[in-house]
Formats: sequence, structure tokens, C-alpha cells
Amino acid sequence: DVLKIDRSFVRELGNDDASAKIVRAVGALAHDFGMKVTAEGIETDEQWAAARAVSCDLGQGYRFARPIPAGDIAALLSSNSVGSLLTACS
Repeated sequence: DVLKIDRSFVRELGNDDASAKIVRAVGALAHDFGMKVTAEGIETDEQWAAARAVSCDLGQGYRFARPIPAGDIAALLSSNSVGSLLTACS
């Protein structure tokens, strides 16, 4: 249902035309099969903008949130922090 683009390609988005072409082509293929495309390793607003420009639907990385221990997930979901996290993703 979801195809992830490795961070090694995402890291170079905006700096390397070849990476953008690869991500765009792989993303188009995934979309043709009805899949969503997630860009891994998004660390900056610029990378997120570049990923969205080449049709990535979702992003994953430090730009959105740092990793947290599994035991802290329930507290995060029940807190107001989820709203700010979702805002950061848009």
C-alpha cells in the first residue's frame, strides 16, 4: 500500500537532478499501482518541499518528530502534542 523512498535519494533532493528524476519516476510507478509514496529521512523544510514537488505523499524523519520509546506512544497519543505533530506534517 505504501512505497518508501530511501533517505539516500531524499537527502539529495534539491541538489541533484538525478535523485529528483529517480524519485519522480519511482513515485509515478507507485501511484500507477495505487500506492502512496513516503519519503524517508526528511530533516528540513526544503527537503519536504522538494519531496512534495516530486509527488511524495508522505514524509518521515526528524523534520516531523524524533524517535521516541514505544512505551511513550500512549502518552503522546493522549496528549495535545499530537496536534502539533500533525501540523508539522502538513
